[in-house]
Amino acid sequence: MYVEKPMIVFLDRLASRSPEPGGGAVSALVGALGAALVSMVGNLTLGKEKYADVQDQVEELLEHSEKLRDELQGLIQRDTEVYAEVSAAYKMPRESEEEKAARSSSIQKALKTATEVPFEIAEKCLEVARVSQTAAEIGNVGAVSDAGVAALLAEAAAQSAALNVKINVKSIEDRDFAEARWSRVREILDETALLRERVVKLTYEKLG
Repeated sequence: MYVEKPMIVFLDRLASRSPEPGGGAVSALVGALGAALVSMVGNLTLGKEKYADVQDQVEELLEHSEKLRDELQGLIQRDTEVYAEVSAAYKMPRESEEEKAARSSSIQKALKTATEVPFEIAEKCLEVARVSQTAAEIGNVGAVSDAGVAALLAEAAAQSAALNVKINVKSIEDRDFAEARWSRVREILDETALLRERVVKLTYEKLG
């Protein structure tokens, strides 16, 4: 798995002609970075006498942000795997009518699977944006800039995931599935943009 290797391995592979990892994996990584920043704010707040009245909230925040980080880290690898499934489907033989039908069916199935991964990434990034707001509101003011960065990363990652959803849904024949996923993604983007605006504003206010 990429997360278990030096970062240079991921970056070198990303910069190469290899089709994976790509934008989907990057969006998951960026989302995970945002979640990690929220955790940092939480850890810098936990046990501080100045923030004694919010310790229970901070513990909940940390539990949530670490869960998101773990899930997004897993989605980095999962995105590379589903791309391979789509690629394999497109390479299936198509000489006979039976082969064409089997290939088409496999492609459609793989495209749906490939859509679900960036869709899940977008959902997780929305959650990262939400916890970044909590971090900015109750976290150690000395680390409030990191909460702001987390919100910025969450929106960027959600936007990146959305692009990967879009490129897949346009080729999916099941229009109910495609339109439902894209409609939800648009809602996610609207909310992450709003949260980013709020958190960055609050961050600057606390920085003085």
